[in-house]
Amino acid sequence: MREHSIGGDPALTLLHAADGKHRGRRLPVLFVHGTTFPSELASFYRFDGESWSDALTDAGFDAWALDFAGYGRSARYPEMAGAPDAVPPLGRVPAAATQIGRACGYVREQTGTDRVSIVAHSWGTLAAGRYAASRPEHVEQLVLFGPIARREILAEVPNLPAYRDVTLQEQFDRFVEDVPDGHPPVLEDFDRWAARYLASDPDAHSRELPNVRIPAGPTADILGAWAGYFPYDPGAIRASVLIVRGEWDSLCKESDANWLKERLSAAAEVSNVVIDRATHLMHLEHGRHELHAVCTEFLNRAEAARAPSRIAHQAR
Repeated sequence: MREHSIGGDPALTLLHAADGKHRGRRLPVLFVHGTTFPSELASFYRFDGESWSDALTDAGFDAWALDFAGYGRSARYPEMAGAPDAVPPLGRVPAAATQIGRACGYVREQTGTDRVSIVAHSWGTLAAGRYAASRPEHVEQLVLFGPIARREILAEVPNLPAYRDVTLQEQFDRFVEDVPDGHPPVLEDFDRWAARYLASDPDAHSRELPNVRIPAGPTADILGAWAGYFPYDPGAIRASVLIVRGEWDSLCKESDANWLKERLSAAAEVSNVVIDRATHLMHLEHGRHELHAVCTEFLNRAEAARAPSRIAHQAR
């Protein structure tokens, strides 16, 4: 794995599988994470020696991942060191979509391609959807993993602080809450993951109870979507789209996936896949292998469809 720093305000970090074998042969794939943990704990986290990014690389793709500002190896918002109620929630969708645009621009420059495929998780699907809708010429394929959809279950969006602190117990409880009572655990290797999670925040152990500080904007965006305020127009997306969710995912139910699918009216293709015995965090669960396979099959299918035009271009 290599790190790439993108200057600017805020400074961002991209992770890259960086084996170089497939550069120029296939479009790069950029992973964007969700609300509470960075890409190194998601697509670049290895179970039994293999990560999701490794699986993409083995399938022939050039795998990248973005840490949004406030997460992992990217810069923290200065306001995250101040009082939590001093400013509104940090890291909202418009800013995150701009960061995806910066990341995609860097990846296109590094790889010499005009398009990037994006795999987004949870809240990250809101930012990725906004970017794909605004810059369709730069997005080839879009995987929406556990996507957030519009609901009308809240009367209004509550006031939230600029950031929030997440303890390991809170993460564990969230990770397992959707598994049916009596079913064997599906989460893998939480203790090792948890140690790495705390290490992703350099100030985690300086607080009375060790925790990871994250921007509260993503939570505000999800609650906003559930109050009827959706931050992008799915009908403006032209890329091929895969919606993939776990059978037990309470943040992306069947009705949510159907809502999105119906509104992706201009997409080149829309697939909707449910993975059995999996939750919103299936990339950290036993079901991750099926998730990898479903996403790779989708990316391969779209890649094969563009192969004749690429070959013709190379022949000229």
